[in-house]
Amino acid sequence: MGAESGFYSIIDYTVDGPKTQQELVEAFAEIQERWVRFYPGYRSARFHVSTDGTRVYNIVHWATEADYRHFEATSDTEGRLAAIQAALDGLSGTAEPRMAGLPHYVVVREVAPGPQRRDA
Repeated sequence: MGAESGFYSIIDYTVDGPKTQQELVEAFAEIQERWVRFYPGYRSARFHVSTDGTRVYNIVHWATEADYRHFEATSDTEGRLAAIQAALDGLSGTAEPRMAGLPHYVVVREVAPGPQRRDA
């Protein structure tokens, strides 16, 4: 991933295994497609799963914080939250959110590939 400026919402869940990971990814991707991706400033949603089958991260990228705030102010939050709850209720396993507070972030620094640094 490049040093992409913007605003991010990082959603973190603990799950009980690979099957639940895949179900959660599919359900949350559907929510992005149905409720979110057409809003101005929406850039992408990336899903990361841990190799041990216990975590799912959903990183939603917005062009700006203002775009995200516009989405929050004008979207059907009640409907989207109901869809999220229905998705969680429909999982064959369990998924628990791990976010403390609002999961909002901006990129402040990235170290990209390059030559080995040689200090004197």
